[in-house]
Amino acid sequence: MKEYQTITEVSGPLVFAEVDEPVGYDEIVEIETPQGDTLRGQVLESSDGLVAIQVFEGTSGIDRNASVRFLGETMKMPVTEDLLGRVLDGSGNPIDGGPEIVPDERQDIVGEAINPYSREYPEEFIQTGVSAIDGMNTLVRGQKLPIFSASGLPHNELALQIARQATVPEEEDGDDDEGSEFAVVFGAMGITAEEANEFMDDFERTGALERSVVFMNLADDPAVERQVTPRLALTTAEYLAFEKDYHVLVILTDMTNYCEALREIGAAREEVPGRRGYPGYMYTDLAQLYERAGRIEGREGSVTQVPILTMPGDDDTHPIPDLTGYITEGQIMMDRDLNSQGVEPPINVSPSLSRLMDDGIGEGLTREDHGDVADQLFAAYAEGKDLRDLVNIVGREALSERDNKFLDFADRFEAEFVQQGYNTNRTIEETLEIGWDLLSALPKTELNRIDEDLIEEHYREDEAGEEAEAVSAD
Repeated sequence: MKEYQTITEVSGPLVFAEVDEPVGYDEIVEIETPQGDTLRGQVLESSDGLVAIQVFEGTSGIDRNASVRFLGETMKMPVTEDLLGRVLDGSGNPIDGGPEIVPDERQDIVGEAINPYSREYPEEFIQTGVSAIDGMNTLVRGQKLPIFSASGLPHNELALQIARQATVPEEEDGDDDEGSEFAVVFGAMGITAEEANEFMDDFERTGALERSVVFMNLADDPAVERQVTPRLALTTAEYLAFEKDYHVLVILTDMTNYCEALREIGAAREEVPGRRGYPGYMYTDLAQLYERAGRIEGREGSVTQVPILTMPGDDDTHPIPDLTGYITEGQIMMDRDLNSQGVEPPINVSPSLSRLMDDGIGEGLTREDHGDVADQLFAAYAEGKDLRDLVNIVGREALSERDNKFLDFADRFEAEFVQQGYNTNRTIEETLEIGWDLLSALPKTELNRIDEDLIEEHYREDEAGEEAEAVSAD
């Protein structure tokens, strides 16, 4: 252990100190203030004779008389299966009043990259209980599927709903994954105390905390801690998945606060800024987090990520959603117009996408008609929305009976399929049944994306369906 009393400058969350020996990048540092407080930090930059240290607890109280100790190791997360049911702060310390954590081991928070050769292709369904996700943009084990939201939208409610309801359904052949239990790692970054209380009340009220590990970094906590919180969460998830065979869902909110912390640290280091003032290495930094999702051959567990970000100014071309979209496998888009109409959750399925959906649906875990139903719902909803624009010009009376059917379909799709509330947990079977109810209001001849055998099996020959067929024949 090397100790120095050579601090030369304190700049925002950074401390600069002179050294006479090489110091490793990311090495953990303890700083003892003249008041007797001990603060932790991490080496951010190391050069000949000078190091830059980012201090997790903030630099208040640090002056030139403070002592700096370099511990000779990188930051590690104490991991154990007993973390399930615990609430930790953004630095990994318990804040739930429970006992001290007795770890099985301590793992480097940077993690180890998964060898691409050892990666298993994600192709198994995770049921979130949310129809707009399960039915139209299916989440798959080992996938990274972000939620793109905006200020004022209820992304926290959706995050809690997914954390509460997500499960690995039993396979139809009876070969389920009951041996691989399901767990949630919830990492909150830069949230307010009010939001933190809402999260904890919901976790405790619903019993979801029993299978969860919660990391809480509040808005008044140091920005530097925000860079550590997601890495602690992902290290915990990797341990539970690859050492204890859990299927782990990692929910990270809000990635925009994380990126703002990156920008703040970059400004303190006087780095040359990139696009809109964010560091030029933000793409690499985000990739280091997002790519820690996946499955490994020979291991039962998996790590699935649902990061949540708020798009500044509702701009999906902003660097944060833009770079996130490049790295991840799709996105779930929340919509301000649907929210103003009272749709819960306000998910706009049209620009949403899950690139791995086709591999996670079909015979076995879900149903063989899943893909066809989703395609037909997409097509019919798109046509109905286009007709809304036409109605604004010519009026509804100018539309044909067929067009009116699609116009009604779009309204019913939002009111019955997307709308479900935050406390309703739908199975994939219930979601697809609602889909067939909606499609049965259209003429059979318009269902051109579904196999005829499936139409004969599932199409409802009710009054609406018979009327639609009569209109089509006319």
